[in-house]
Amino acid sequence: MSILNFIRKELIEIIEWTDDSRDTLAYRWPDEDRQIKNGAQLIVRESQVVQFVAAGQYADLFAPGKHTLSTENIPVLSTILGWKYGFESPFKCDVYFLNTRLFTGNKWGTANPVMLRDADFGMVRLRAFGTYDFRIVDAPKFLKEVAGTDHNFRLDEFAETMRSRIVSVFSEALARAGVPALEVAARYSELGDALLPIINPVMTDKYGIEITAFVVENVSVPAEVEQAIDKRSSMGAVGNLNDFVKYQMGKGMGEGGEGAAAAAVPAQMAMGFGMAQEMMKSMQPGVQAAPPPLPGAVSAGAAADNGLEVLNPEQAAQILSVSVEDVLAAIAAGELKARRIGSATRIARSALEAFLRGE
Repeated sequence: MSILNFIRKELIEIIEWTDDSRDTLAYRWPDEDRQIKNGAQLIVRESQVVQFVAAGQYADLFAPGKHTLSTENIPVLSTILGWKYGFESPFKCDVYFLNTRLFTGNKWGTANPVMLRDADFGMVRLRAFGTYDFRIVDAPKFLKEVAGTDHNFRLDEFAETMRSRIVSVFSEALARAGVPALEVAARYSELGDALLPIINPVMTDKYGIEITAFVVENVSVPAEVEQAIDKRSSMGAVGNLNDFVKYQMGKGMGEGGEGAAAAAVPAQMAMGFGMAQEMMKSMQPGVQAAPPPLPGAVSAGAAADNGLEVLNPEQAAQILSVSVEDVLAAIAAGELKARRIGSATRIARSALEAFLRGE
């Protein structure tokens, strides 16, 4: 073998890379200390770009196509290597192939809760996870900030590198979007679309990638916030309180038993208070004349000018449609004002009216 043939074999004449792994992001061409021939052919396939790096500097970037590596076609590299005056010699530099196709279904998630300020709950901690699709749009930035000088930078390495960065950008974007915690679950698709314009400028500027789709699959809140949401949902489901009380009473009477009777007591009291409220409304001036005193009601004196009417617990219970025990319990709790005269308890009708008005 002649020296000329040996030299020719040592010079690279065709540079190309066929990706059959489907998960390689950046691939450094293995030069094995061989020099690239001036005038060699560079083949860049669709969904690829090629970045040349010489003397630690980013040089020429090549799009898909067939390129002749001559001093005329690699101006930046020619300047770095001093070829601007026509110096024709082999050269050495790092050649990086970058895959620009769309990488889909990449998972992201918050390892720790994200603190956000919410209009309904104040400061709230959220956990979230989902998927995103991305592609490389700025090769030098991606090599510098993400892939580095890795010989074969793959998708699993990217996921580990970018997980915390994606979550950090997501947290900032969610805070700026101002979506209430109560509405996050119902607006997953809308939330992802709303976050894209906020996330992409940061991802492109910092890491040289573009997020084409950002999907929020789940957002969870702490247990106590979930309970508050459930209570609010239950209140909305109850709707009309009067209809709900009637339903509970009917259900309790249908089931029977002591437990059902005990469960019906609050509903019965609520209905009794409601009926009493209607009666007291009829006593208001200009609405309807006051009803005559109940049989057996004790008067403060027929000749008294103030016309004060006094009731005993049984009569108050009859007006309220509750038991005497409930009336006595309200008196003992100080909710209903009454006076003890000897062994008898007396309640002024005005005190009963004040009790029903919640005063």
